[in-house]
Amino acid sequence: MTDATAGPSGAVTRGSVVRVGAATAMSAMCGYAVLYLAARDLEPAGFSVFGVFWGAFGLASGAAFGLLQETTREVRAPSWNPDGTYTRPMRVAAGVGVGAAAVIAVTSPLWSGHVFVDARGLSVTLLSAGLAGFCLHTTLLGALAGMNRWSEYGALMVTDAVLRVVVAAATFALAWGLGGYLWATVAGSTAWLLMMLVSPATRAAARLLTPGGTATFLRGAGHSIAAAGASAVLVMGFPVLLKATSGDLGAAGGVVILAVTLTRAPLLVPLTAMQGNLIAHFVDQREHRLKALVAPAALVGALGAAGVALAAAFGPWLLREAFGAQYHADGTLLGWLTAAAVAIALLTLTGAATVAAALHRAYAAGWVIATVAATLLLLLPLDLEVRTVVALLCGPLLGIAVHLSALARARSIRWHTPAPSDTKETP
Repeated sequence: MTDATAGPSGAVTRGSVVRVGAATAMSAMCGYAVLYLAARDLEPAGFSVFGVFWGAFGLASGAAFGLLQETTREVRAPSWNPDGTYTRPMRVAAGVGVGAAAVIAVTSPLWSGHVFVDARGLSVTLLSAGLAGFCLHTTLLGALAGMNRWSEYGALMVTDAVLRVVVAAATFALAWGLGGYLWATVAGSTAWLLMMLVSPATRAAARLLTPGGTATFLRGAGHSIAAAGASAVLVMGFPVLLKATSGDLGAAGGVVILAVTLTRAPLLVPLTAMQGNLIAHFVDQREHRLKALVAPAALVGALGAAGVALAAAFGPWLLREAFGAQYHADGTLLGWLTAAAVAIALLTLTGAATVAAALHRAYAAGWVIATVAATLLLLLPLDLEVRTVVALLCGPLLGIAVHLSALARARSIRWHTPAPSDTKETP
């Protein structure tokens, strides 16, 4: 089998989901460990500075997940290639990463002062370099997902997470302060290189070719990156959005950022980590994508309902005991923030089904509309806690409606049109 024709070795199995699920659980624990160490080591005001950088890198790296989505889809269900040209996704990712890093560095004088109130130079440098590495990281994840190399996929996830927590633990032990936690945030961006050194299967995935020229790949990836970027604003970059719409967050902002992060992580960390599984599953279920959404959506809803009850009942105590008395939030706020996390989780599911159907514009539109709506809602003259809940709960509902409408239209066209290729939206 040549690089050009390499592809998946079978359907997404329960075993593959279990392997990625185990890797996700470990990654989530490592993420919690980083947040715990930072919150225990820094005062709430200092944690808000760290939280904004954590969110800024999450926003940038979340946008890079568009490369994962497009690589997975192209490897899993290659597009028609009449001219016989091929693209090496990892080379494209390297170019995208360098270009994105340059844009961040060059434009930083225009925005960094409004986002980073401390360690500004270090923050910009780490954000640029970390994003460049993460573009290669996510593209490699996409190639592994498309080829059904789930063990290597999970190992790459875990390596990323472990590198972060190792640097954070060293920072805590050696009292490096805020700067050390900034380094910890981006430490996982080198995980792809470590995996390439030790894993032949990972090196094979990195050499994989996909049909079509670079421009064709970038068109599809561009829509996915735009949508992933919009999703990242709500999922990981929300502290940045909150800072941009609120001015000085102070200690109260640090508490809200921590509460938002903790209440959404149990749902959104696994879903984000399993994007490869989800897209591969929806590609395989191309004739029944709406039906294929029912089971995962029901699971998310059930877990979310339990999470709301637990957060409302035990959240305030857990927050106080784990992070200190200065981190205080009532059960009502934590319950509503968990409900908002359920809405974003459902939007993530419908987005995965939409991008698997190659409905790139609808996928991007759903996330962009959700993000714009959330931003506008954050401008309401309400208390910080109330407008945070309203924005995170109501914005995603609009995006879900956009995705489901697009999937329903595509299904209707497929049933009434003899040529299956007509149901595929032009990237």
